[in-house]
Amino acid sequence: MNMASVGILFLFFIVIRAQSEGKTFVKVECKTGNVGQYGQQSMLDCVVTTTEEIKDPKITVVAWKKKGSEDALDETLLVFHKGETTGQPGYRFAESSWNDRNMNISLLITNTTMVNSGDYKCSVMTDGGDDITETSLGVTAKYNKPTIRSIPENITRREDVTLSCSSVGGYPEGQLRWFDEHNKEWTASSEMEAELTNDGLFKLSSKLSLLKNSISSKYTCVVFNSSGGKEDEVTLEIPGQEREKGSDQSSKIVASVVVIGLLIVGLLLALLIHRWWSQRGHVVV
Repeated sequence: MNMASVGILFLFFIVIRAQSEGKTFVKVECKTGNVGQYGQQSMLDCVVTTTEEIKDPKITVVAWKKKGSEDALDETLLVFHKGETTGQPGYRFAESSWNDRNMNISLLITNTTMVNSGDYKCSVMTDGGDDITETSLGVTAKYNKPTIRSIPENITRREDVTLSCSSVGGYPEGQLRWFDEHNKEWTASSEMEAELTNDGLFKLSSKLSLLKNSISSKYTCVVFNSSGGKEDEVTLEIPGQEREKGSDQSSKIVASVVVIGLLIVGLLLALLIHRWWSQRGHVVV
C-alpha cells in the first residue's frame, strides 16, 4: 500500500468516525508507558474491545503509525486492509497467526533501536465501529563493562597518577563512580563526561586524579544506570604497592638492627676503654 492509498484510507476513516461520534461500540485499549530494551524485541500491547451490541466483530482495517515531530509526517509502519497485511521490515503483529477476528492487535518491533523511542498511533476499523488511540515506547540500553587505565601506566609513589574509566552503549545517561579497597568513594574527586554517539547511545568517561603520597592498593570503577542501579564494574590493582610496603618494613627492620649494632659496639668500646684504664691504675669517672 503506497502513501497515497494510506492517506485516502485515513480520510475515509475520519469521515466515518465523525458520523459515529457519540456511539462508541468499539474501543482500542493500549498499555501506556511501554519500555523496550536496545537490541531486543519490544511490544506495544493493544487490544480491541466491543460492547454487547457488537456480536462476533470483524476487523477491516488496522494501521500502526509512529508520530512524527511538529514538522514531520507520521510514519506508517504496519497496515492491514482488505485481508492483506503490509508494513516496513522489523514490524509485525505480535501474534504470528493474526487474522481479522483476532482482537489482539499488538505491534511487535523485532530489533529495538533508539529510533523506535517515541509516540505511536493505532487506528482500527471494524464492521461494528472504529477507534483510534495512542501509546508510547521508551528505550533503554545496558552499559558495557567499563575499561580502566592509568597515566602513567607504571604507578609508583614518586609521582601523581590519573586513572581513566569509560563505558559505552547505554541509555539513558548513567554515571561512573569510584571506590578504593576500603569501599571509600572517590567520585567527588573525579570528573565525568557523557557523550551521545551516532547510534543514539551514551559513552561515559571519568578521570580520577591521585596524589603520589595517597595512592591506595586498588581502585574500582562502577557504572550505574539512570535509575541508580549498578550494571557492571572493573577493578585496577596498583602494581608494586605491596612490595613497596614490604620494602618500607624491611628498611625499618634494617635501620633498627643497625642502631642496635651501633649500641653494642659502643658498649664494647666503653668496656675496653674501662679495662685499659683499670690496667693503668686509673679510675674511670
